[in-house]
Amino acid sequence: MEKSLLPQIQLQTYGNLVTILSIDGGGIRGIIPATILACLESQLQELDGDDARIADYFDVIAGTSTGSLVTAMLTAPNDQKRPLFAAKDIKPFYLENGPKIFPQRRGIFGWIMNILRSIVGPQNDGKYLHNLIKEKLGRTRLHQTLTSVVIPTFDIKSLQPTIFSSYEVKRSPSLDAPLADICIGSSAAPTYFPAYFFKNQYKEGKAREFNLIDGGVAANNPALVAISQVTKQVFDKNPDFLPIKPVDYGRFLVISIGTGSPKSEQKYNAKMAAKWGVLGWLLHGGSTPLVDVFTQESADMVDFHISVVFQALHSEDNYLRIQDDILHGTDASVDVTTKENLGSLVKIGERLLKKPVSRVNLETGLSVPVENCGTNEEALKRFAKPLSDEKRLRETRSPNPKKNLK
Repeated sequence: MEKSLLPQIQLQTYGNLVTILSIDGGGIRGIIPATILACLESQLQELDGDDARIADYFDVIAGTSTGSLVTAMLTAPNDQKRPLFAAKDIKPFYLENGPKIFPQRRGIFGWIMNILRSIVGPQNDGKYLHNLIKEKLGRTRLHQTLTSVVIPTFDIKSLQPTIFSSYEVKRSPSLDAPLADICIGSSAAPTYFPAYFFKNQYKEGKAREFNLIDGGVAANNPALVAISQVTKQVFDKNPDFLPIKPVDYGRFLVISIGTGSPKSEQKYNAKMAAKWGVLGWLLHGGSTPLVDVFTQESADMVDFHISVVFQALHSEDNYLRIQDDILHGTDASVDVTTKENLGSLVKIGERLLKKPVSRVNLETGLSVPVENCGTNEEALKRFAKPLSDEKRLRETRSPNPKKNLK
């Protein structure tokens, strides 16, 4: 294996914090976190200059499904060993390619065709998406990202999650797969795209087969997976990590960004679901209830768990979850890419920045504003300062700062 481009594993030893960014899955709704991330990067650039990039500040970036693609764009290196995409370029990427990834079939004939395709196979063949990802990411492998990444997938053959983690590459070299294949596998949403098979030739004469579907089956909100990956390194006494206690969440700084949900719309109920058979759970009102249920449930439980732990350990100011749960109609769809809906998603992301910081209430399932925390945009500005300070601290403490700069 060629030398890793990762500098942050060594630099963690010289810092005070472990910094984590997490991005949910959600298809074309990836426009929403793209808008949030552009805001965060602009705040970091105000502090450290126009060359600042999100990958410079986070020890690990985790992403599921569409979030895995955003993660790859933020962390894959270009020819100058800098991130392939600036955060501000991700939203235009979705606006340009979304209609080709999710081609629209209009009218009654299109509706019938969608139903027929869903019965006999996935709605899309995925060829445009697969070719696009491979074109952008090229031959970049997992170990070559500019900061550590964690991308959940689910192996349909073994019926268990497969977590592609930069931290596990040394221990399990078979996971050091092409980043393009990993993202395609994590984005293979059931009923929308076909499952993805690839064979990873990770060593001469050795290969591993993967049979992957969407990572949302395992962790649509990958924040907890990312935290567990870092914690595992501490338990294993990895010398590259600063010494932290297992419950010292005051040393973690976590930003988790959702892609929105239609929970407040309450478009399903028990009387309705009681009559559903297989087709009902897969096709209802232009949506896929089964997919909505397993992706939203996992995302909310992760948010609730992290919120409770951080609050119990008096570290709630170190965790920020940005999510909008009042989407309606086509806004909540993962595959509607009409010009009107794309524009609507951009506006949702912009409005979300102006909304108050919120946390999920598990009894109601809805996000509740947190007193005296300001807006999400103001929270990102507050988080940008410790991120910048941490980067500078590591550069100062490192015995070879020029070599180890991100």
